[in-house]
Amino acid sequence: MTKVLVLYYSSYGHIEKMAQAVADGVREAGAEVAVKRVPELVPQQLAEQSGYKMDQTAEIATVGELETYDAIIVGTPTRYGNMASQMKNFWDQTGGVWFAGKLIGKVGSVFTSTASQHGGQETTITSTQTVLFHHGMVIVGLPYSFAGLVGLDEVSGGTPYGASTLAGGDGSRQPSENELAGARFQGKHVAQIAGKLAS
Repeated sequence: MTKVLVLYYSSYGHIEKMAQAVADGVREAGAEVAVKRVPELVPQQLAEQSGYKMDQTAEIATVGELETYDAIIVGTPTRYGNMASQMKNFWDQTGGVWFAGKLIGKVGSVFTSTASQHGGQETTITSTQTVLFHHGMVIVGLPYSFAGLVGLDEVSGGTPYGASTLAGGDGSRQPSENELAGARFQGKHVAQIAGKLAS
C-alpha cells in the first residue's frame, strides 16, 4: 500500500485543519496516511501568550522516518514569503538523508496559509519545493482539474503550485470549503501519482 506523510507546522490551527483535509484526500485514494508535525521552536510561555493553538495532537515527526514514505506533503504557513522557521529547521536536519539519496524519486508536494490574499502563498510553496527538488523528489502541485482554482465567486486561496488558505490579519478566518476541497484534491492526487511511481 502507498504510504504518504502529511508533515505540517501550524501556529494557529489553519494549517492543521488543511492537513486533515489533505489526509482525507489521501485516504480517498486508498493510500495509508500519517499526519505528523514538526517540533515547535517558540518557548511554551510565549506561544501561549501569543494565542498559539496548543492542543494539537499530531505526533512529532523525525527525520529518520522520511525515507519510509512514498510521498511527503508539506504544510507550512508563510513567513515573509518563505516556510516557517520551524519547518525549515526540520528540513535543515536532513543532510544525512540527502547525502544518502533516500528521497530521490519520491513524491513531494506543498500547501500553505497566509494572513492576506497576496501574502506570499506562491513564493512560500515554490521556495519550499526548492528544498524538495534538492532531495530529488518528484514535485506535484494542484492541477486545474480542480475546478475550485478558477472560481471567482469568493475570495479564496488555491494555486496550481499547491492548496492554500487565507487566515485573515487576526487569524479569525478559517479555511473555506473551497480551500479544504483543494487540500483534499491535492492529497488524493499526490497519493495516486505516488502509487503509480511506487509500482
